Amino acid sequence: MDYSKLIDDFSNFTGRSTVVSISIFAAVLCLCILIGHLFEEHRWVNESITAILIGGIVGAIILFSSKGVNSHILRFDEELFFIYLLPPIIFNAGFQVKKKQFFHNFRTIMSFGVLGVFISFSIISVGCCWLYPKVGFSGLNLQDYLALGTIFSSTDTICTLQVLSQEETPRLYSLVFGEGVVNDATSVVLYNAIKKIDVSSLEGRTVLKVLGDFLYLFTTSTLLGVATGLLTAYGLKALYFGRHSTDREIALMALMAYLSYMLAELLQLSGILTVFFCGIVMSHYAWHNVTENSRITTRNIFAAMSFMAETIIFLYVGMDALDIDKWKKSETRLRTVFGIYGVTLFLILLGRAAFVFPLSVMSNYFSSPSERQLITFKHQVVIWWAGLMRGAVSIALAYNQFTFSGVTWDPIHATIVTSTIVVVLFSTLVFGFLTRPLITMMLPHRHQSETGNHHGSDNGSPSKDDMIFPFLTLDNDPSSSGLLQAKQSLSMLLERPVHTIHVHWRKFDDAYMRPVFGGPGLRIEEG
Repeated sequence: MDYSKLIDDFSNFTGRSTVVSISIFAAVLCLCILIGHLFEEHRWVNESITAILIGGIVGAIILFSSKGVNSHILRFDEELFFIYLLPPIIFNAGFQVKKKQFFHNFRTIMSFGVLGVFISFSIISVGCCWLYPKVGFSGLNLQDYLALGTIFSSTDTICTLQVLSQEETPRLYSLVFGEGVVNDATSVVLYNAIKKIDVSSLEGRTVLKVLGDFLYLFTTSTLLGVATGLLTAYGLKALYFGRHSTDREIALMALMAYLSYMLAELLQLSGILTVFFCGIVMSHYAWHNVTENSRITTRNIFAAMSFMAETIIFLYVGMDALDIDKWKKSETRLRTVFGIYGVTLFLILLGRAAFVFPLSVMSNYFSSPSERQLITFKHQVVIWWAGLMRGAVSIALAYNQFTFSGVTWDPIHATIVTSTIVVVLFSTLVFGFLTRPLITMMLPHRHQSETGNHHGSDNGSPSKDDMIFPFLTLDNDPSSSGLLQAKQSLSMLLERPVHTIHVHWRKFDDAYMRPVFGGPGLRIEEG
């Protein structure tokens, strides 16, 4: 069957070719979900790989049917990705996160997600600038090389998270998950900062300016997300939406989350960070201010939206690999092209290893003896492997830097775009195929008993460890003087800093935050 003729005939009949394209894409998406479900328990294949393979098959069918003219149903647009597809994924990540584990490992997550990106960015940028000409590829300027550093520093940990169990390996899951989200946010913020650099007048202060801009964006974006989440929680609690309409309170949560992302973009902040922390705050306060029906519905709706967005992205990546226009525009020799692939993958492996293993050792060293939950070498290997895969953020940044509305007429830029697609496909398919066997080999027996002392409840009630923690009893001991209490508190803070800060926050949260914004323990009557 001639696919192009079918599309043209039906488009002429309806007068709306976009409707046809969306209908076909929706049908392929449904097929992708069904096949992904059938392979859910397969050892080698996960839903991300399934979506990419189906996208590649559909792209090949369209390409042959159109006689080499086109391989898409819809054309990729980085604005579509950043405005519509990315927000539900990041928000759901914050909304579903196990907060206790995330903040318990906050220092390590931030070191991986922020400092690690800078290390990887430096190695990849310098490496590309040095090695690309050696394989016969040139024509990029300094800003392009810096952009490549951010493009290939952005990880995609979805494949690994689909294999890891949050219940069986809570800390490892938290580290991989948290670093993945912070990594994406850091890469995008760093990329935006680099775009503002005037490469013609670089000075020593330029680095300080980039760091200053980065810290400003990171802080303000986080605060905006927290403020939006608190405002939503207060509105739901004060106005008693739960007594009137489940639909309205769910709609309010969804719209406020999306509004936080768009406000961040409007203010030129990091929408990823904003909507992520908005999700965390909403799950801690706002989610407890709605009816039980709304709680169940929001969990399912946000998870479903995130799942569909992820599938759409990977499905399109598979189809875009066969975009004949980009391959035609690239005039680079085959030997040079394979040299670019090899250099890029080598730098990704090196840049990842350059911070995962040293920062893990540092995290172990600074952990106090009383809470010695070390990142073992096997865990380090899993964390390193989890960040080797590149995904949609890398492709979106590459399109933003080297194309205009998804199209490029520059052969050099076309080569970079096609190379990015190949690296994303190779890393996702090859590394993704090997993820499950690797984790099975590294972590053969992980059971709930392992996590008994570390995986506390996230519903706001104290864990067993919190209840026996001596710091909690200080205020209730009338025989303790203020000086003795302060001394004991300081001693505990030095011995168990993360745990002590968590207890302080728990007491502050119970005394001041939850009475105003709601939280665990609040019961809303069904409307």
